[in-house]
Amino acid sequence: MMESFSQDDPGAADKFRNMFGPGQIDQQIRQAIHFCWMTLPADKRNVDEVERQMRRILDRALKDLRDDSQAFGMGEG
Repeated sequence: MMESFSQDDPGAADKFRNMFGPGQIDQQIRQAIHFCWMTLPADKRNVDEVERQMRRILDRALKDLRDDSQAFGMGEG
């Protein structure tokens, strides 16, 4: 069954949150960790390097989110 969310529905955001919840975020983070592990060269595949790369990528993504939020005047950065 496929759920759809209309942008005209004022309750769409709540329906979306109820459908996915924090479990979906956890699953996507774990998948990203796995992808990072698999794409590292074999000689760098260790937990410390995966953590270093994941934190580097996450920090960059959060910085970009803050920069974009300020540039487009969306919410508080």
